[in-house]
Parts: sequence; structure tokens; C-alpha cells
Amino acid sequence: MPRPIWNGSLSFGLLNIPIQLMSGERRTDISFRMLDARNKAPIRYERVNAETGEEVPWKDIVKAYEYDKGSYVVIEESDIAAAASDNREMIELDAFVDRDSIAPNYLEKPYVLVPGKKAEKGYVLLREVLKKSKRVGIGRVVIRTREYLAMVTPQEDALLLILLRFPQELVDPSDYAIPEGSPSKWKITPRELDMANSLVASMSADWKPAEYKDEFRERLSAVIRKRIKTKGAVKKLPEAVEDRHPEGAATNVVDFMALLKQSLDKRGKPDAAEKVSKPASKAPAKKATTRKRA
Repeated sequence: MPRPIWNGSLSFGLLNIPIQLMSGERRTDISFRMLDARNKAPIRYERVNAETGEEVPWKDIVKAYEYDKGSYVVIEESDIAAAASDNREMIELDAFVDRDSIAPNYLEKPYVLVPGKKAEKGYVLLREVLKKSKRVGIGRVVIRTREYLAMVTPQEDALLLILLRFPQELVDPSDYAIPEGSPSKWKITPRELDMANSLVASMSADWKPAEYKDEFRERLSAVIRKRIKTKGAVKKLPEAVEDRHPEGAATNVVDFMALLKQSLDKRGKPDAAEKVSKPASKAPAKKATTRKRA
């Protein structure tokens, strides 16, 4: 069973949904080690002092920022921790935007959000609201030592968290020589457009990702297996150490109607709050639970 990256909460308004952040991708790259061609021994990278030529142990290595050529300022781990958000186990959604308004080049890396114990109701509530409104939640999340912009979006029965790139991380396409103007400017005739449209129509199909395989990886894997049989393995290399992540506790919220009403009231929308609170008029509302950090 995969281990969660961290346990925490997903919040919007006053609702707080305990979740586990799980990896949403599986790396299938074939990695290579560099060997000495003379005796097939692995090549080791050493941390060497540029002035003395001596190897430096990890305990004596510090992080530094080069603010000028050859001039450095040392940054402590506490400085990095202070720069990160206090909500290390909290995904706080600040806004809900149209899904189609986010350009594809902003999308970076997927994660799966798994509800904690007794958090299924809040999880399904948010999932269905996002599906119906065709919106996604935008917020920030701290993973290890870095803060990311993130999007929460539904996919079938799951909620996904997609890391987003910040605008300053993107290159504006106008920085490149992109052909501008109408088709006629580039001497594209109406007949060429019609033929291209017909070609696209003839090749149109439903998106079936299972039909697409990493054929290069399969062919390269076959070559490796053949090499192992004919040449034999050189020597067994040490296995990679498993990356372990700490687990934490999570909080839970039960009375969604009361929290939704309070959240709407706080945003100055009493009419909407009254509409939301009507279905719960038969039973007395429970006391709202204040949000706690994981």
C-alpha cells in the first residue's frame, strides 16, 4: 500500500475535510548507472572542496545563495522553514474558478486526495459541487520545503490535487517567432482548410488512454533482458533507499450545513445562506466546529 506524503486537511470557508495526500503518478523511466569501462565498477560522485580538493562530509555542507559572482550568503534551514507557510498540512482553497480558464501550460504534477476517517461526506460534497459548477478550487500547499500553487479538481469519484506553475515560471509564447495573422496571410487556401478539416474529422476518436503504450520503454526493456541473458549481469548494485515521509493526525467536521451557512454569511451573501439552510430546518443545527490544523 503506498504511503501518504502527508496527512492533513482540505478547507474552504469553515469546512475542514481530513485528507491524505497521495502520489498521482508512477515513474516508469529506465535509469542507467555510469560504470568505469575498465572494470565495470560504479562511478561515485563525491562532494569535493573546490579549494582544498578534499571530500566534504554531509554534516559540514550548508546551503548558500550566490548573489554575485563568487559572493555567497549562507541560508539556514530555519530561514527556509520561516519562508514557508504555517499551514504545512493544510490545503486552503482561496477561490473557485472555471476549469476551462486555466491554460494547459500551468498544469505540472498530479496527486490524489484520499478522505480521512469519517470525512467521506465532506469529500463527496465538495466533489459533487465542483462537478456541477464545472469549477476547480485554487489554493496553496506546502510539500516538503516548498510552497506550491495548486488546483483541486474532480475526476470520476476522486478529488485530484494538481500542482500549478506560477506565471513567472512560464515563457510567453510571444517571445518566440510564432506565425500571426489569418490563414490567407500565409497563403492557405479555403480548399486546403477544407481538406485539413476532413482529415481531422476522419481521424477523430474517443480518448482511450489505455490504448497508448510507452513503446520505446518496452523495446528498450527487451534489449536489456536480451543483454542480461547473453552477456550476464556485471554485478549487483545497492538498492535505492525508500523515501519515507512522516505521518500526522487530521481533524474532522460533521455539521456541513451550519458551516456552509456561516461561510456564506461571512462573504456577505445572506440570501444564498438562507437557501442553503432551508433543507436542514427540520432538525436543529449542530454547533459549528472550529477549524484546527492537522
